[in-house]
Amino acid sequence: MGSPKVKVSIIILSWNTKQLLRNCLKSLKDMAIEVIVVDNGSTDDSPTMVAKEFPQVRLIKNKKNLGFGAANNQGMKAATGDYFLLLNSDTVVKDQAPLKMAAFLAKNPRVGAVGCKLLNPDDSPQPSAGPFPGLKVSFIMLFLEHWLGDLVRFSFKETKEVDWVMGAALMIRREVLSKAGLMDEKMFMYMDEVEWCYRLKKAGFKVMFYPGAAIVHLGGGSSKTGRQDPILNIYRGLLYFYQKHYSDWQLKILQFMLKLKAREAIILGWLANNHYLKQTYAEALKIVKN
Repeated sequence: MGSPKVKVSIIILSWNTKQLLRNCLKSLKDMAIEVIVVDNGSTDDSPTMVAKEFPQVRLIKNKKNLGFGAANNQGMKAATGDYFLLLNSDTVVKDQAPLKMAAFLAKNPRVGAVGCKLLNPDDSPQPSAGPFPGLKVSFIMLFLEHWLGDLVRFSFKETKEVDWVMGAALMIRREVLSKAGLMDEKMFMYMDEVEWCYRLKKAGFKVMFYPGAAIVHLGGGSSKTGRQDPILNIYRGLLYFYQKHYSDWQLKILQFMLKLKAREAIILGWLANNHYLKQTYAEALKIVKN
């Protein structure tokens, strides 16, 4: 008996990633899917390229960068499929991975969201999932990731239930939205998929990592300031997550850890005469104090 028929909508968010987006869209050819590109105010002529080279793609053009959650919400509201794949523009799809992910969801009705195996360009595995950022996990992220990073972000060889999967290639079933809601638009970028999966699991759904589908993820396609944007937005995301879902005493401990990490990094920046490090964590310290 064959796999059940599925209807898939792929939502690709793009901000000044013209060539990456072109490669991503090319990798989706020959699949019976709906593709929606949400352009977040690009200035690199990305929308013109999409309209000219991929006329079958639905294009939503924003006048400014609305962030990851808000733009993906636009795409999901416009989508007609039973399954929505949020897909980064800096990805290349392998072997009809979206259809495999949708077939997995069709066979597992208690699973609300699924992530696939993310690969580097050389086909080595990338971290694709992780645990929720409780105090222990946050401590490892901030101070011990160089040694214990595999405890907070990982990839598996087998199908496994996890807390969250990477937003670079996250598929969700449509009916989940009526119970768990859309993405939180107060989170601009980073940590938003973690918060979304947290609400999804609270609503009674499972989140699964499924290595039967693979997607190449180049990473950092929309970050124009190197590691600064991710660091600052992770600070913002952690604080917001704790304010929304955890107790006051847990938030206070997190704030202490974030300040300690920032001050440690600023001192290292002074010792190494690293202006980037000093500037980045001085901004991070302001985020915590505000």
